[in-house]
Amino acid sequence: MSTITSSPDAVVETYVAAWNETDAGRRAAAIAQSFAEKSTYRDPVMTSDGPAGIDAMLAGVQAKFPGFVLKRTSKVDAHNGALRFTWSLGPASGPSVVEGVDFCTLAPDGRLASVVGFIDKMPG
Repeated sequence: MSTITSSPDAVVETYVAAWNETDAGRRAAAIAQSFAEKSTYRDPVMTSDGPAGIDAMLAGVQAKFPGFVLKRTSKVDAHNGALRFTWSLGPASGPSVVEGVDFCTLAPDGRLASVVGFIDKMPG
């Protein structure tokens, strides 16, 4: 596959859009655009592999927290094929409920090869 994008910001924006897309077809397209075929996602509460697994994971989060949106809360730091940014998750018009930081590596085609998330704020 050819390079998807050369911009780390564009990769992260598509990733964030996938988290927020409730239409299954558009979410799957955003995931395919931002994640490599052999990608992984790991955080303290969720684990998924490949675009189909990541799609199922995001659909589950949306079902559990309807109306919540993921927002990037920092600039994207990028170097040597790695990305880092902070994010928040909460109601579209309210304060965040969950906050954290994601560390990502890029595949040769410019899509995400791995995402490792750390949670800095979580209820209960």
